[in-house]
Amino acid sequence: MDGTKRANVKIGAEVSVVLKEHQRTNTLTQGVVEKLLTNSPNHPHGIKVRLEDGQVGRVKVIHP
Repeated sequence: MDGTKRANVKIGAEVSVVLKEHQRTNTLTQGVVEKLLTNSPNHPHGIKVRLEDGQVGRVKVIHP
């Protein structure tokens, strides 16, 4: 699913994100969404979220 649309990202969803420090390499980190940090309905680089382990990144993949 598309991680650039806020409506697709739900709290508790398993996602893969790119952390700020990995933006150059596009390294993905998996986790579960704790909080949505982007307020706009969509964002071209992905919706920013906080994972349950406290890491913050932009959603690239939403796992079914």
